[in-house]
Amino acid sequence: MKLLASRIDKCPEVLIRVLNSTRSCSTQATAVLPSLSSRVQTYISNSRDPYLNLSIEHFLFEKSPPGSKILFLYTNRPCVVIGRNQNPWLEVNLRLLNPQNTASHPPSARQPTLGSVDLVRRRSGGGTVFHDEGNVNWSVICDMSEFTRDKHADMIVRALRKLGVDRARVNQRHDIVLDPSGIPTIVDETDRMVNTEQPEVPSCPLKVSGSAYKLARNRALHHGTALLNSPNLDRISSYLHSPARPFITAKGVESVRSPVGNIGISNQSFEKAVFSEFSALYEGSTTVPSLHFVGEELLGEVAIANGMRELKVN
Repeated sequence: MKLLASRIDKCPEVLIRVLNSTRSCSTQATAVLPSLSSRVQTYISNSRDPYLNLSIEHFLFEKSPPGSKILFLYTNRPCVVIGRNQNPWLEVNLRLLNPQNTASHPPSARQPTLGSVDLVRRRSGGGTVFHDEGNVNWSVICDMSEFTRDKHADMIVRALRKLGVDRARVNQRHDIVLDPSGIPTIVDETDRMVNTEQPEVPSCPLKVSGSAYKLARNRALHHGTALLNSPNLDRISSYLHSPARPFITAKGVESVRSPVGNIGISNQSFEKAVFSEFSALYEGSTTVPSLHFVGEELLGEVAIANGMRELKVN
């Protein structure tokens, strides 16, 4: 796909039109990333390959110069992504990743699958997550001096609230959650919602975006998965619960389980809103950064191609 850099007006209609027209482009080209020297850079991936998208993200983290701020948005095909220090035997129902593995089981014991689902170990910490086309992954790279664990999660919440998602907030674990609607509530010390009309009845918020981090060479990477409109909510738990967990004692970081839900907005609406909030945060109201669409043409970058091969054997 052709690499395109477009100056985007903050008007929603203009951005959506550019998103549509760019993603319909099928021209083949050999290209590399635009200059990494820009102070503020924004990218959206046209690819659904998790190995490629995580390799592009790592390339941006490794190669971008000090002082630069980068936003990278991408959507993956169905896959399970584990943290760098996690044990897949404890985190994932590995039999479901390839439907051929369940063919020998009796029909009553088989679980619904999505076909072949990739298992990917990312380079950051954090827990195990399920990606599909109803998620948009957001990633921000900046200097350590500009990084806090809530700064960019708060940016995502501002974007959601601009889209009318008023129940969104960042919780004590730095996750983005949706508070229950329709009842007066407060947040207690355990970060649960308590019904102020019936205080003995707690109500758990729904997690819609978790965070993971990578810190190195005075640079910070903060990324998360925004659960927007996944058609697979009823299947996620099947993939993320290992039947071997009760029988294994092993080292590694275990995921913290939380109830999840869809935010209920489109991918493009989310991308547009996050782009706008990132631009306002780092460029102010006077300048809008260029938006670059990237994809499989970046396999021409040796470091990105090598990064893909590395992820596929880890």
